[in-house]
Amino acid sequence: MEAYLDNAATTKVKPEVMDVVKIAMTEMYGNPSSLHRKGVEVEKSIKEARKIVAKAIGGKDQEIYFTSGGTESNNIAIRGMVEATRRRGNHLITTKIEHPSVLNTFQYLETKGCKVTYLDVDKRGFISLQQLEDTIAEDTVLVSIMHVNNETGSIQPIKEISQLIKRRNKEILFHIDAIQSFGKIQFNVEEIQLDGLSISGHKIHGPKGIGALYIKKGVKVKPIVTGGGHELGIRPGTENVPGIFGLGEAVKLIFTDQNQYIKNISSLKNHFYSWLDNQLEGVTFNSENNDSFAPNILNVSFSGVKSEVLLHSLEGEGVFVSSGSACSSKKRGYSHVLTAMGLKDEQIDSAIRFSFSDTNTIEQLNYALEKIEKHVSYIRKIMKR
Repeated sequence: MEAYLDNAATTKVKPEVMDVVKIAMTEMYGNPSSLHRKGVEVEKSIKEARKIVAKAIGGKDQEIYFTSGGTESNNIAIRGMVEATRRRGNHLITTKIEHPSVLNTFQYLETKGCKVTYLDVDKRGFISLQQLEDTIAEDTVLVSIMHVNNETGSIQPIKEISQLIKRRNKEILFHIDAIQSFGKIQFNVEEIQLDGLSISGHKIHGPKGIGALYIKKGVKVKPIVTGGGHELGIRPGTENVPGIFGLGEAVKLIFTDQNQYIKNISSLKNHFYSWLDNQLEGVTFNSENNDSFAPNILNVSFSGVKSEVLLHSLEGEGVFVSSGSACSSKKRGYSHVLTAMGLKDEQIDSAIRFSFSDTNTIEQLNYALEKIEKHVSYIRKIMKR
């Protein structure tokens, strides 16, 4: 048996998604910019996918732009908004626990003369609203905050954050990285008053290489790549038709009954959390099993067990987990997220991220837990010698 518990890194593409991707490649293969029937029918289906994504977040069709994925969506939103607001100011705000696609973008903007404030987080991984309010200045033009953290699953209070920002200055733009929250947390962009939002297809059983960006109508964004007029000039380049079709189908599958989808993944996390909490000693939870954390992510430290050793031991049994973000786990050094939370080195060095999807079963989880208990016990014995 295999147990793939690294769904925050990427998810298995669902059969229904594969079917529409195949259609895009073998039947509806026209260029959507072409004026003939082959192009027009593809353009029509792209509009339908755009409508599906817009409806899922409570936005308008014309506010959705298709990209190559979450990293590009974050880059277009952040860099594009900053370039469009240069005359108003150059102060930006983000957090210390963002994904590298956001942190590295802000670090790049610092080299271009922007001032960036990186908000602290507490030991649970949450920002201080008071620190945010104290940080906002007259020249602040953009706040970008991750909705759900990809390593711990902490859910930032984006509604309260938005209210605070807009109360201070309605012209300050608010963007969220919703790559881990989209589909798993219910929200509405208009109710929250978001100006930008990034999502990725392969986190929700869609294809890799496709994402979407929400930009509120009226918000100016300068493109970061020059080319044709695709995606209303925001993201030039011939559209990734198979990816767009696949993303639309993946979104439709989840949002047909999002409540049930969330219930399914929550029950898996509950089962996994309860077993570890009751059956295994020396376990520290860096994520909590409550509504303040995502229903699909659980970060756990196993005392006396290095995460890399346990990860590869479990891999040999067909259990696949992560020691952190897939985009940074191959780099040397401790998790910047757990470090910002103030965890001790030993706790960080023994942290494993488990992430679930509705393709997992209780049987798979039980198999994984059996192997975790076996290998944690064995590694601890070896380390004591």
